[in-house]
Amino acid sequence: MADIIRRFGWRHLRSAPTAHVRHHRRGKLVHDGPGLSFWYRALTAALCEIPVDDREESMAFHARTADFQDVTVQAAVTYRIGEPSTAASRLDFSIDPDTGVWRGAPLEQISTLLTETAQQHALDVLARTPLAAALTDGVAAVRERMSDGLAGEPRLAATGISVVAVRVVALRPEPEVERALRTPAREQIQQEADRATYERRAVAVERERAIAENELASKIELARREEQLVEQRGTNTRREAEETAAADGVRAAAEAARTVRLAKAEAEAAREVGDARAHAQAAWLRVHAEVDASTLHALTGSRLAENLPRIDSLTVSPDVLTGLLAKLGRPQGEQE
Repeated sequence: MADIIRRFGWRHLRSAPTAHVRHHRRGKLVHDGPGLSFWYRALTAALCEIPVDDREESMAFHARTADFQDVTVQAAVTYRIGEPSTAASRLDFSIDPDTGVWRGAPLEQISTLLTETAQQHALDVLARTPLAAALTDGVAAVRERMSDGLAGEPRLAATGISVVAVRVVALRPEPEVERALRTPAREQIQQEADRATYERRAVAVERERAIAENELASKIELARREEQLVEQRGTNTRREAEETAAADGVRAAAEAARTVRLAKAEAEAAREVGDARAHAQAAWLRVHAEVDASTLHALTGSRLAENLPRIDSLTVSPDVLTGLLAKLGRPQGEQE
């Protein structure tokens, strides 16, 4: 909308660069172009403001396919008023000189024209297309037909309107039909998900089995190693016992040999000592045998006197005592 300022009965209009303004005064065109700024008198001015920027018209309408199924078409058409003077001559773009507001509804007329034209071409395509094909490839077909139809529409060209782009956003069936169509796909997706779940579980079970087998193999190997360890320990213990027994045998044999040698030496020494003692005793006996009894008695008495302080007791046998008494009772001549 143009920006209009009042000053002392005059009006000043300032338009945007995307708005084409046509100013007539007394039937003559005074100003014509986009983005103008000028003064004018409201009583003698006739103003038109035509937007020349790209505008987008969204539309949604119902259509029926070849198999009598209702679908909803959502589309958008981008257009531009390429010939403002032509559009101003065909549509009412006049504005109020005091407020700058359109007196009519030109953009609504353009919207109705575009929607009806696009709908006509879309219905023509969908009426010969089954629902399944329309949902699969209908968007491209409808867009192409709408673009060609709007580009070749003579009324748009006569109004100075050029179509920039056509977009078909979606083709949607009725909710019940859409749910019915979704059911097989959902079931297939669910089957794929179930299959993936089963495969994942199978893989998990297989991995668990492999892990269990590895653990069992590890335990078997560990048991075998332990068996080898026990066997080796037994062998080592047995070998150690054998070595100890052999060492003890050698030590016992050496000790026995040593004991035997000591015993033989002691026996030899004892025998030699006994022989010496026997020889000494025999010599002593020979000496005493050669000496008369009185001498022996005298020797005995002297030995007794020598050892008397150390003698605690003296035992005299009856034979010795009888002999002594007999000798003492004999006369002097007989004793000699």
